[in-house]
Amino acid sequence: MPTDTSTSSLPDSMLAIVTTGHGGYECLETQQRPVPTPGEGEVLIKVLAAGMNNTEINTRLGWYSSTITTATQQASSVHDNADADAATDKPAPPEGGWKGETPFPLIQGTDCCGEVVALGPNADASLLGKRVLVRSCMRSEGWDSLENEWMGSDFDGAFAQFVSVRASEVFAVDCNWSDVELGSLPCAYGTAENMLEQAELKADERVLILGASGGVGSAALQLAKRRGATVYAVAGVAKHEALAELGADRLLDRKADLLEQLGHESVDLVVDNVAGDNFPIMMKLLSRGGRLVTTGAIAGPMVTLDLRDLYLKNLRLLGTTAWCEATFPNLIRYVEQGEIRPLIAASFPLTEIVSAQQQFLSKGHVGKFVLEPWA
Repeated sequence: MPTDTSTSSLPDSMLAIVTTGHGGYECLETQQRPVPTPGEGEVLIKVLAAGMNNTEINTRLGWYSSTITTATQQASSVHDNADADAATDKPAPPEGGWKGETPFPLIQGTDCCGEVVALGPNADASLLGKRVLVRSCMRSEGWDSLENEWMGSDFDGAFAQFVSVRASEVFAVDCNWSDVELGSLPCAYGTAENMLEQAELKADERVLILGASGGVGSAALQLAKRRGATVYAVAGVAKHEALAELGADRLLDRKADLLEQLGHESVDLVVDNVAGDNFPIMMKLLSRGGRLVTTGAIAGPMVTLDLRDLYLKNLRLLGTTAWCEATFPNLIRYVEQGEIRPLIAASFPLTEIVSAQQQFLSKGHVGKFVLEPWA
């Protein structure tokens, strides 16, 4: 497809997966949609690879609603193990998106690796023809505000053959990674880097990573090692070999008694996107002045907290969604300098998104699943 500064040489329509509302897989529709026209300061990207994340499933399920108190897999079974008619009859959560009401119909897709093929008025012309990554988390009101918006949650994303994005959120990247490998990066690695940055992880600190085999967990493992930390990684035993190759200093089974294995006050930082019933143990594991940082709760959002652990040990609990300004430029630099590497579990044609999400929810993989719109 020729690169142009306008859309005149581009097709009129594109393949897209459109999420029509909260519910089961019947809400994922393969449609032909008009190719977006880039607006003021925007660029049009031909999507080459789009990573898949928990957040896309959570948004479809309406999991972010406070009315849902179960883990993602349990919430999924309400819809996805029922037939389409039964699932359709279930009432949708009133505010199931991460900021409340989701703008359905929506093209999801938080991760994007692509090629800039057209420019809107006053967009950065140096991006034209470049292979790029899109910063998933956009600070729409500036870096002094915590207000943020996410591609694929607040506006149309990368589960399509083309996407239009503000040029300020698009970063050229020069490396030998494949499109699929780059497509695995933005959300998981951006989230992990942001967590470690906001938690102020230092060299020689001890960090415990729960769910270390997932996209964010495996990214956090690499990024924590890059900072010189000692990493304790928690995952199923079958996944330990892959995590050892990423540099984990100690591997623990997800069913292990962590307090018995590690001892009281044995870690300085807990990276926890799991939560659920084991959350109270994390407070016991943390050393005085320790921190727990989270941006997810795949095992369940409702937890028990003993406030005596919190205040008597001077602990800090950190929730992180809005990315720091340095987060994404740092990642681009790490990739270009060969300081991190991708971990791909599998890739799928975009049209096989249902199969991909089903396998994703089985949690038998290590690393990221990536969708290819042109496969």
